[in-house]
Order: sequence, then structure tokens, then C-alpha cells
Amino acid sequence: MVPSLCGIALHLDVDHPDAPAAPLEPVRALLEDCFKAASKFEDAGRTVEVPVCYDRELGLDLPEIAKRLSLSEAEIARRHSKSEHVVLMVGFSPGQPYIGGLDPKLAVPRRATPRTRVPAGAVAIANAQTAVYSYETPGGWNVIGRTPLAVFDPAREPPSLFAPGDRVRFVPIGLAEYRAAAAEAAA
Repeated sequence: MVPSLCGIALHLDVDHPDAPAAPLEPVRALLEDCFKAASKFEDAGRTVEVPVCYDRELGLDLPEIAKRLSLSEAEIARRHSKSEHVVLMVGFSPGQPYIGGLDPKLAVPRRATPRTRVPAGAVAIANAQTAVYSYETPGGWNVIGRTPLAVFDPAREPPSLFAPGDRVRFVPIGLAEYRAAAAEAAA
């Protein structure tokens, strides 16, 4: 079973000697159990506070988004940090969350041309979601800020800062505070 944000891929070996005669019957029961468990999911998460520097030095796409939306960069930061966010799933790269709850006024499409390098900790938006890049990777989302937090650390338990169902509160910080926290994390 391979879950995704909007679906589940099921891979069945119907020729396996232990496969049931009607292989989809156990799958149906499994999916029903999953849907029942998911109804408890909404109240299961914790709240993760994520400091974000929305300065244009780190918010690579802030000027372009501000112009596109006819909002100031400060208003983008205010709206982003005031929304109620929830982690929908974790994937793409280890620990990278897909976070719902973006203020509809901030919904912008992915970039027409993805970047070959988006820095670790980049806070980016696309459509109705926010992502926080766990590693430096290519990416096509609009970068509006950066967090000094390590999103994924294999030596930490648990390694991912985020889990599905977590509520996320983005807390604005200044550039000096970001730099100090990033230097401390690197030490």
C-alpha cells in the first residue's frame, strides 16, 4: 500500500500462493478500518511552532508574490502566520511536510520554472498549501521565508519535526534572530 495526498495505490500479487480467492475483500476491510481510524486523526496531532524569517533575503519569491497578489510583503507574512495550518502528509523528501490551511488570498500556483536548488528550511507556498523543505533540493514552490529549524534529523527521535495531523503555527522572526538561531543550530 502506497499512500499519497489524494489517493492510495494498492499493489497486489494475485498469483501468490497465499492470496485469497477474492483479493479485494480484505483490502476493502483494511480501507474501512483506515477511514474509521482517520476520523480520530483530527484531534491526535500536536502543535508545532515554526519560527520563520519572512525577510526578502530569505523569502526569495516574496517581492514577486506581493506584486502578483497586490499585498505588501508584511501582509503576506501576517496572513501566513495567522492561518490555522495542519500537516496533511509527509513526503517528497524525508520529513518534508505538505501543510494545509493556507489563507486563500495567498494561493498562488507553482513557479513556472522550478529552481534547481531550494535551501533546507525554506518555507514555500503553492496552491492551497505550505511546504517546509527538509533538505536542499530542487523545487517549484514559491519561497516566502525560511526557518532555522532542522526539519529532518536522522539522529533525532522522531527524526521528522512534523507528522500527519500536527497543527503548525508559523511564528515570524527577524533576520538577526534567524541568523543567530541558524548559527546555533550549525554549531
